[in-house]
Amino acid sequence: MLVTAVLFVLMLLILVIPHEFGHMIVAKMCGVQVNEFSVGMGPLIYQKQKGETMYSIRLLPLGGFCAMEGEDEDSDNPRAFNNKTAAQKIAILLAGVFMNVVIAILVCIITFTAAGIAVNTIDTVADGSPAAVAGLEAGDKIIEVDGQKVSRWSDTVLAIAEYQEGDKLEMTVQRDNQLKTVFIVPEFNEEVQRYTIGITAGVSHNIIQTVPYGVYYTKQLNKVMIESFKMLFTGKVSKDELSGPVGLVKIVDQTKANYTSYLLLLALVSLNLAIFNILPFPALDGGRILFVLIRLVTGNAISDEMEGTVHTIGMLLLLGLFVFITFNDILNFF
Repeated sequence: MLVTAVLFVLMLLILVIPHEFGHMIVAKMCGVQVNEFSVGMGPLIYQKQKGETMYSIRLLPLGGFCAMEGEDEDSDNPRAFNNKTAAQKIAILLAGVFMNVVIAILVCIITFTAAGIAVNTIDTVADGSPAAVAGLEAGDKIIEVDGQKVSRWSDTVLAIAEYQEGDKLEMTVQRDNQLKTVFIVPEFNEEVQRYTIGITAGVSHNIIQTVPYGVYYTKQLNKVMIESFKMLFTGKVSKDELSGPVGLVKIVDQTKANYTSYLLLLALVSLNLAIFNILPFPALDGGRILFVLIRLVTGNAISDEMEGTVHTIGMLLLLGLFVFITFNDILNFF
């Protein structure tokens, strides 16, 4: 359980600290006075003043914060957040979300560089398999399947799985810098419930290949997350399927024995945090951006104090949702 707790806390720090660091860096670039940058929450353990910013470490390792002058209140300080241009405010607010996306991409790249990715170069050909009968050999690089170019192993698997019984599958491979075309009759594999030809993929740890794959995988995760949020708001996901910190601890516990699973979970949650934060709800970065746009149109119709009050109400509602989800997690846990 100690390992699970450490991994959970580490995940929170990796998710929140870069997010807040993004806010701080862009805020300083825009000339905003940053009063405090904290790692952790709650009672103060250590602090050091550097320039105008207090850097602190707090007791509870559950995230952190970046406190900017004039963030939630009126301030006459020309370097206060509330006195900056709309474009500067939006840049500062988007920086946290941007950092969460960057973290997801970096984690995916690191994971696939360490674990390796399946590539379109054949590693083994099973004796007597359709691939062996057709003359495929280990080391062949698959270029096309049925006239369709395939750049990833997943593309190759999908193209073979779409085979129509009664036809022959045309496959072009590169061997000794020459192209070779073969015709294969795939067999239906009961174990995996799709058509296969009896080959396994080679594995690459080459960062030149893992970087684009890490970006590609992050985009796929992002699509899944956006679809999940759509299902949540359209009622296709029940309240029992919502999960919060307690549920996340349970999932972390399930992944602790496999670093690949843990890191991919980290990437997924980082994207989750980015998408959640960009929602146009008070207290979230998306809600603050919405107010910046509204005030750009309405001028002084909304004061900083009024906006701060709305964000406070939004925070209370989010805390209520947090309590509800945590209670739901505990019920599901038992």
